[in-house]
Amino acid sequence: MPPIVILTDSAADIQPSLRDSLGIAMVPLKVNFGTETYLDGVTISPRAFYQKLTQSTDMPTTSQPSPLEFSEAFHDIVEVHGTDVQIIALTLSAALSGTHQSAQIAKSMMDDSLDITVIDSKKASFLYGLAAVEAARAVRAGQTKQQILDLIDRILADIQVYFLVDTLAFLQKGGRIGKASAVIGSLLNIKPILSLDPAGGVYAYDKIRGTKKAVARIFDELKSYAGNAPVKVVIAHADAAEEAEALRERASQEFMVAEFFIVELGAVIGTHTGPGTLAVMVVKA
Repeated sequence: MPPIVILTDSAADIQPSLRDSLGIAMVPLKVNFGTETYLDGVTISPRAFYQKLTQSTDMPTTSQPSPLEFSEAFHDIVEVHGTDVQIIALTLSAALSGTHQSAQIAKSMMDDSLDITVIDSKKASFLYGLAAVEAARAVRAGQTKQQILDLIDRILADIQVYFLVDTLAFLQKGGRIGKASAVIGSLLNIKPILSLDPAGGVYAYDKIRGTKKAVARIFDELKSYAGNAPVKVVIAHADAAEEAEALRERASQEFMVAEFFIVELGAVIGTHTGPGTLAVMVVKA
């Protein structure tokens, strides 16, 4: 059977040690502070990003990899594994970034004989990072490309997520909500519970006054999905390790957990949500 390689981008927020151990290739997005540009997860770590965020007078911006950068990644894979390699590239939601388009253009630049599948995850962060991890595990288990594609489809279709931001300022600056809504929401201690719609865009699932009530609502919603089935649980955070640990402890009591992942949101996702963001992701095992 031809070799299969999973490729994704840095916004999948896969821990480098896990990514390396599973042989997942990665193309980084860029984070810009004024005239300084960093490669997400390569030349700036999540911890360094959040430290810089508190010290910098410049609001960071992000930019997608170029088609050339994706084509170079494809060429590197072919050079190592040969021309019969089967590549599955899983990208950040096209509704949130031009990353998917860059990967598609890069595919069109490659030889037509190469087997490359580019998937718009319609997800962000470890929502599709987990799909990439499970796909890479399936590669190690000797599954076929079609079996792996089916697995990816199931995870992306089933995985549930709700997240909270510590401040509405980053959403406002990113154009997700108006300035008036941000000011009023902050004054009233309103915590929007956010999620992703089927197209991969961010939307407000609900608005709750107070973090404690918002967290309770999130767990209620996730429990209605999970029932008594074994689940994989992801707790993701932006420079909020203690709060993430508290969510992990609660999840261990609320769900039949088959596997836990604690994920630190990288610079790309952190740019748009801000520090203090917390997310709970659940998918049936």
